[in-house]
Amino acid sequence: MMKNIFYTAVLCCTLLFLSVPRAVADDTDRTRAQRHAMVAEQIAARGIQDENVLRAMRSVPRHLFVPRLQRRNAYADRPLPIGHGQTISQPYIVAFMTEIVQPDETMRALEIGAGSGYQAAVLAEIVQEVYTIEIVPELAIWAEERLKLAGYENARVKHGDGYYGWEEHAPFDIIVITAAAPYIPPPLIEQLKDGGRMIIPVGTPYMAQYLVLVTKDDGEVRTQNVLPVRFVPFTRAPE
Repeated sequence: MMKNIFYTAVLCCTLLFLSVPRAVADDTDRTRAQRHAMVAEQIAARGIQDENVLRAMRSVPRHLFVPRLQRRNAYADRPLPIGHGQTISQPYIVAFMTEIVQPDETMRALEIGAGSGYQAAVLAEIVQEVYTIEIVPELAIWAEERLKLAGYENARVKHGDGYYGWEEHAPFDIIVITAAAPYIPPPLIEQLKDGGRMIIPVGTPYMAQYLVLVTKDDGEVRTQNVLPVRFVPFTRAPE
């Protein structure tokens, strides 16, 4: 009986080891070179200028935030599947959404749709605190695991319905939503700090989607369509 328990424990530890990236050891000269090329050719060349954003995109080891079978494509100019019907966004889109909310080191950020944790990691390179919510439990665990392994202690992950935001840590200077909603959730507008900025894809799989920039000044909310996009749908918890 004890022998079976021992072998079961060894098997579980082995499977866990195989599924978890080694954050430091896996970032090699080759992956760093790929990352710098990605920033130069896909991001800076397409107009992203914010030095904090460019530095963050050069720093975050994107290959650690994709499934092992996708690692060879980690620095390609396209979104990648991460399982459960979700994707990690194209690098340029991550950089664009980050730049447009104008993050700095004093800010508190909320992200809706943690996915693999990559966008949260990019934000965590710049801002003081990041709070990210993921509705798929397996991805919430995965994102938290990768953020910790990559050393982002200023990023917190919660499994839940992002529609309601994270009220106990509001208000937020910036809010980044990484799934397309048919409209802007009112709780997120309420949790946006006065003077804050939110970026959200608005639309459905059956109609045009646009990245919408939301600003709040003296309580007045303004919206602006900034870029046509294609995102996975904003998923809600069952009623």
